[in-house]
Parts: sequence; C-alpha cells; structure tokens
Amino acid sequence: MQQAFLLNGFTRRTALLTGAAAFLSACASSGRSGGGGYRAPDPAPRAVPNAGWDAWVEGFKGRAASRGISQATIDAAFRGAGFIPEVVEKDRNQTEFTRTLEDYLNIAASDERVALGRQKFAQYGGTLQAIESRYGVEGHVVAAVWGLESFFGTRRGNVPVVSALSTLAYDGRRGEFFESQLIAALKILQAGDVSPASMTGSWAGAMGHTQFIPTSYLAFAVDFTGDGRRDIWSEDPTDALASTAAYLARSGWTPGLPWGMEVTLPGNFNSGHLGRGKGKSAADWQALGVRSASGGALAGGSIIDGGGPYFLLTQNFATILRYNNAQNYAIGVGHLSDRLLGRGAVQASFGPDAAGMTKADRQALQERLTAAGFDTGGTDGVIGAKTEAAISAYQASVGLPVTGKPSLDLLRRLR
Repeated sequence: MQQAFLLNGFTRRTALLTGAAAFLSACASSGRSGGGGYRAPDPAPRAVPNAGWDAWVEGFKGRAASRGISQATIDAAFRGAGFIPEVVEKDRNQTEFTRTLEDYLNIAASDERVALGRQKFAQYGGTLQAIESRYGVEGHVVAAVWGLESFFGTRRGNVPVVSALSTLAYDGRRGEFFESQLIAALKILQAGDVSPASMTGSWAGAMGHTQFIPTSYLAFAVDFTGDGRRDIWSEDPTDALASTAAYLARSGWTPGLPWGMEVTLPGNFNSGHLGRGKGKSAADWQALGVRSASGGALAGGSIIDGGGPYFLLTQNFATILRYNNAQNYAIGVGHLSDRLLGRGAVQASFGPDAAGMTKADRQALQERLTAAGFDTGGTDGVIGAKTEAAISAYQASVGLPVTGKPSLDLLRRLR
C-alpha cells in the first residue's frame, strides 16, 4: 500500500489493523449484524510468564537507555508488564476486510453513530470551535475522526501499551517497527504525559480517543488544556481532538474547503474524466454538467465512481488520507462529518453487490431469517458474522450446503 505521510518511515497506520479499520470490522463481526452499533469492550487480555520475553526485555533495556530513556522510566514502564499471547495471535491472524463502500458507510454513519455523534458534537461544541480557531480544521471533521476511531471515545482500547509493543517487538515479525514504537512510548512516559497503568490502547499500540501510535503522538500531540500533559487517554477528549486537528493541519488541511461531496453526472458524461488524479476546477466540472447532489456549490477536485453514487473529492480528502490511507475511510470521515451537521444520507442508490443483492435484498434476507428463528442480530443490510452464522444454521436445518453466504436463491427460498 502506498503510504502518503511518513514518520520515521511509517505512517500513523503503517501495516496496523487498528483504530477505525479494526473497530468497524469488529462491529461487522460482533453480536450485531454489522451495522456500526456500539459493542461493549472486550475484556483486557492477560499477560503470561514467558522466559524468552523476559530475556528480550533485559536486552532491550540497554538499548532504551542508550536512546536517552532513564532507568527510573524503564523500571516503571516494565513493572507489571508482561508477554500477551493474544496480541501475537491477533497480529498473525489479521483478516483483510474488504467491505464495499456501501457497507462501510452503513457502518461509519449508522443511525446509532450519527445520533451519538450529534450529541457529542453539541456537548463539545465550544471546545471544537476553540480547536478550529487555533488549527483551522473544522470541528465536525475532527469529531468525525473521533467517531470512526473510537466510537466517540467509548472504545479507546484497554490493552497495556508497553506489554503489547514489547510482545510484538519480541515476537519479531515486525520487530524493528514495534521496538521503535516502544521507544516512543517510553519517551511519552518519561515526559510525564501519562502513567504506565493509564497508557492503554489497541493490541497494536494505537492509543486514546483518536488512536495515535506512539511515534505520531510524539510528532503531533498537543496540550490544548494547558495542564502540562498531552492527555489523549482520559475521559476528557480535548487534547486528543486538538492533536487530531494539529495532525490534519500540519498535513495540509485547507480551512473552508469541503472534503468532497456527492455529485450527479449528465447522461452523456465521459467516464474518462473519472478517477483520482484527474482533477478539474469547479468551473470545468460545471461546464461538463456536473452538479452537487445537494444543490450546493461545486469545488475543484477529482470525481470517483462509488458503485452507484459519484463523489467529487478535494485536496482535503487527500489530507484525510494522510491520517489513514484508505479511500473508504476518508469518504467515511467526510460523510460522517456531513451527517454531524445535519445533512442527509447518500442520495444515489448503490448497485447490487457481488452476489447480485441490493441493500433491500440483504435486509429482507435478514428479516426472513430472523422470523424463521435464525437471529441475524439486526436488519441493517450489512452481512456480518452473526448474519453469516444465521445463514449457516438455516442451511444446515434444511439440508443445504453450509456456506454462510447470502444469495438471491436463499432469499427466494425464505419467502
């Protein structure tokens, strides 16, 4: 994957299934059918004795000291730390989640996420306005990143970061990277921003309300509250939100420029104009018959086919990609930010999926399975683990091959 913004050779997300990507995927495989609803945090994983990890830590301590980490910081950081097998298991068994844009937006801007987001946006409106005044990044955009990264702070991660990073560095699959993150984590502890006990995050070391890895924290985190600490971990999200704004501002955010917008195209539109990197001015798009789906003014940028809807993407879209270099994520942030302002859902219909099913078909399948006694956990049209389990159970009950996959044939059988 091409990386857009380098920090010591890595982006904030390099090769880590953390933050929003992991959270959205977790929603899609949770007790719900996959529609982005809140899911209670998993229990914190437990450390176990491991002589190899113990020996690695002893060697690492010398390397940390040579990088300017004090003995007191090292001792405090590793007091109570340990090897966590579950972290290695997650690292070795990452699944490549390839959801359609339709599914991604259904999760990223689910009714529950939008409702909670509007509540939080109102609650922290003054804080977000102050952050916008300082950094030039609109408050609804910062809030949308917060919403995707941790469901507005409700899933910040509960894995001890020193244990997680030392486990992964010792395991060695990406040892150099994780050791660099561990050194950065110790620098954060040494600066007094957080205690070892409070430094928790995802299994791969992404931390706080907006899921910074340690090197990105060192580069971008700010003390907006003025209490002498850059605190992204506590219940108060202020420093985390300001740090996200600082990240985007330093990555090239242009105040007042929309991230993009849904657009409509004329019937004779030349598809050769589509694609990122084929940008035109607003006037040029206007002349070609492109219109904003909401009736507002166009901006300059490039237009992509979203599988039904078309989206015009500006330079600020590219800036969001520097926070997480995934197209669906950046559209998700942009769309959620619009929804937080009270704007509507995507207007155009998405086409059928790979199984030939529309969202309405998938919702009907979930409704009929549930009515037949096979609970899908919801009827949002997103096929997650619970829906697949319900399909498998139904198939087994009627003697069909058990695939767990939705299909139009299955939908017709359930009529």
